[in-house]
Amino acid sequence: MAQTEGARASWSGKWAFILAAAASAVGLGNMWRFPYLAAKYGGGTFLLTYVLLVFTFGVSLLLLETALGRKTGQSAIGAFKAFGKKYAFIGVLASAVPFIITPYYCIIGGWVTKYTAAYLVDGPDALADGGDFFTGFITSNVESYIWMLLFMALVFIIVGLGVKGGIEKANLVMMPALIIMAVGIAIYTLTMPGALEGAAYYLTPDFSKLSPELFISALGQMFYSLSLAMGIMITYGSYMRKQDSLTSSVTRIGFFDLGVSFIAGLLIVSAAFVAVGSGDAVAAKAGPSLMFITLPNVFADMGGMATIMGFLFFLLVLFAALTSAISLTETLVSIVQDGMKCTRAKALGIVIAFVVIAGAVINAGYNGLSFIEPLGAGSSMLDFADFISNSVLMPIVALLTCIFVGWIIKPKVIVDEVKISSPFKLEKAWAVMIKFIAPVLVTVILVAYVAAQFGFFSM
Repeated sequence: MAQTEGARASWSGKWAFILAAAASAVGLGNMWRFPYLAAKYGGGTFLLTYVLLVFTFGVSLLLLETALGRKTGQSAIGAFKAFGKKYAFIGVLASAVPFIITPYYCIIGGWVTKYTAAYLVDGPDALADGGDFFTGFITSNVESYIWMLLFMALVFIIVGLGVKGGIEKANLVMMPALIIMAVGIAIYTLTMPGALEGAAYYLTPDFSKLSPELFISALGQMFYSLSLAMGIMITYGSYMRKQDSLTSSVTRIGFFDLGVSFIAGLLIVSAAFVAVGSGDAVAAKAGPSLMFITLPNVFADMGGMATIMGFLFFLLVLFAALTSAISLTETLVSIVQDGMKCTRAKALGIVIAFVVIAGAVINAGYNGLSFIEPLGAGSSMLDFADFISNSVLMPIVALLTCIFVGWIIKPKVIVDEVKISSPFKLEKAWAVMIKFIAPVLVTVILVAYVAAQFGFFSM
């Protein structure tokens, strides 16, 4: 990178930003949460709702955060502080989100790394044992930490190489590879007995499943999947060049995220149908159990292709996990560098120390500290960190951001920044979304997810 040690990084061009932001958006949520929700809420009905939300609410907030970052040239805290010190607290809350998420995201990344290697070392049959392999691994006092640290090391090395030398080059390899593998595995999976029934279930709208729960779940998935309200898009926007179009960039990011989510859903719902035989059964296999227990059973039934298909699938998921973990870590580095006015190398060192220590503590919730159940019986510290960051802090940050832009500094500040690089034909509709509609939708997410956690609402 042709810049001094302490200088702010920048993307090499518009497509470098689009690819990086899309890579951030494409993560574990696309791979295990989206397929489960689609199966639970009537396949095509959920898909249609999700598309509508991505290209209204989602893209609007993406544009807001990216433009805010480009205008100020700062990560979250500095971006809000640029309009007055009294607004810095919004940036502090936004910055807290990736500090909470990154350590536990790397733990799950370690699980994926382990499974990728296990298909080559242990073989598909060892992993298709009904869950004992998975439980034994995550509760281990040594092995689970080793794989967590290995995943972290991959992330730290790429971020350490810089925005252009590390993140851009990694995304240039991993994003196309991820899409090619996803399409290839989906096509192969559809040749299996029962898979086409799964695809039909996934693609056919079932309007009897329309409900407030479906809408709220689609809203929440879109919100988290697009990396909103966690400082990432503000940081990535701060690296953008003034001549690169913001409107076309965020629209393409939405298409990327939607495309990968769609393919992942087609692949995983079809594959899971092979194993469990119905949409309701697939919907019951949420989260880790779907990916680490149900799908290995599907791969084990693929005969001579079992090892290669299992390996490629988890390599695909590993790439998705890495691209998101890289964006989270880069955001932490940017926050520390901007806040301490230090070199990028020193900021990275501080981030590494924090993520490793916090990751080790949260991981202990599955072994040495498993007696700590912060959300009730059977819950872990990872569940608690996920709930605080995703269900509480992120909606609060998004609500405050919309109020800040919509009512305090006014939408024109962002509109003017957008117009530097491109026309903004939908500026009035966007302003209405940010001032009136988005705050209501974000409040719905916050209330629904907190209520669901404490048993007042079924999700």
